[in-house]
Amino acid sequence: MSALAVIFRLPALRLIFLALLFLGAHNASVYPYQSLIAIERVGLSKPAFALVLVLASFTAVTSSVLFGILTDQRGQRRRIALIATLASVAGLLMMIVWPSPISLILCHGILLPIASSLYGQLFALARLATPPDHNRDGVQAALRSAMSLSFLAMLVFWTFGFAAQMDVMAIYLSAGLSAFGLLVLIYFNWPREGTTDWADARSGLNFLQAFKEIAHPAILLRLLLLGAISATGILYMVLVSLVFEDSALRGASDVALYVGMVAGWEVPCLLLLSRIAGRIRRSTLLAAGSAIYTLHLLALPILTDSGWIWVMPLIAGIGGTAIISLPISYYQDLMHNRPGTAGAMLALQKLVSDVLGAAAFAVGTALGGYETVAVIGSAMALLGAGGLLWVDRHRI
Repeated sequence: MSALAVIFRLPALRLIFLALLFLGAHNASVYPYQSLIAIERVGLSKPAFALVLVLASFTAVTSSVLFGILTDQRGQRRRIALIATLASVAGLLMMIVWPSPISLILCHGILLPIASSLYGQLFALARLATPPDHNRDGVQAALRSAMSLSFLAMLVFWTFGFAAQMDVMAIYLSAGLSAFGLLVLIYFNWPREGTTDWADARSGLNFLQAFKEIAHPAILLRLLLLGAISATGILYMVLVSLVFEDSALRGASDVALYVGMVAGWEVPCLLLLSRIAGRIRRSTLLAAGSAIYTLHLLALPILTDSGWIWVMPLIAGIGGTAIISLPISYYQDLMHNRPGTAGAMLALQKLVSDVLGAAAFAVGTALGGYETVAVIGSAMALLGAGGLLWVDRHRI
């Protein structure tokens, strides 16, 4: 049975698929435009907005880890999911009703980062709800395609919306509708505790024990290696607008087209991955995906003015699918019977990726230019991929 057939047959997996559709539309509405709104519309200075991003990173990591540990300790996954979604609704409503520096700091620095923990919680539920005799990697890859699909659709919508002179603040309306739809979906359809076909065993660990488990050297090493691999995605989002802006032939519309094409190719590639995942070692797929994705990163500053640049979104889609979909199941197997904590590892991985990506950008721009940044990021990712293959050489 195909991964999509399994998803549409099981109510809990259908819920997750629909929730990820809403989440993709929500993210595509808010995150590409938050810096523009913060600086140009609300009036924050660039240093102040940088502090908001630091606050958001700290809040996202803290809430994801705490919620992950709590759900493994006590269950109550539906309640935590509702809290996370309510945080998003509240933050977006504040920006709709009272757009101001205070509202922006609360929304983008605290409430939306809390809501971002829902991503890991959805895949924790997917781990529990997928029958053991099915290909869990394939199911999770197919589920992740829903988020890429709606992300692309919302990007296309706003491309035409802004061309029709819609105000940028309207993005809070589409994000708010997505968050409200997500809230209704979770409230009525998330499985209630004690009514499921699967067992949700309690971890039996207190907070100190749970933190010690996360801090185990074997887990921290793999977190660092996966963070190095996924830092290429961070550098891609930083470089694409900068190199296109520097080009005499490209502009802002080309940035939107390129990013949209990358998101578009992710959908069929994720569905293809769902058919081969489980047959090849996860670390091998991650290493291969990293090697392919670095070709796209290296090409960005080199092929910007060439027609060949429009082939690179396909390369990015092929390589990026493993990087965005496989780490969650990797952590779930690494932290057996701790699906909530495993989901929180994604937030920690993003923190590692952000730090490594920022370091590569700072060093690369100091030593050379955007080409140097791409080379450093690619080398870092390949070292991470090689390290992952090495530490997992005895794992099946």
